[in-house]
Amino acid sequence: MYEHKHQPLASKKTYYRRIARNVLIASFILFICLLIGIVGYRFTAGQSWIDALHNASMILSGMGPVFEDPSKIPVTGKLFSSFYALFSGVVFITNIGFILTPAIHRIFHRIHIEEK
Repeated sequence: MYEHKHQPLASKKTYYRRIARNVLIASFILFICLLIGIVGYRFTAGQSWIDALHNASMILSGMGPVFEDPSKIPVTGKLFSSFYALFSGVVFITNIGFILTPAIHRIFHRIHIEEK
């Protein structure tokens, strides 16, 4: 059987650096996804830039769309909104996992060290 040398638990400085790095990367991903939503709402639903920002932000955060009168939205806008909502749900859940990864890794590493 393969014997594995156990590495010590990372220092708090290293741990906090990993969390900061993951939050920064997740924030960048959210920013790119927000830009996709803004441009998509602007050009497929014909919304103003501020309304496109508002709708993209609400969808990306999981709060839902903010259309005043859905009957005035063109089919392209409705299609974009549907796919963007599905895309945003996956991005949101993935980013939460990505942000929590260093903490979960640290917990499992600590448990594994204590067992040995």
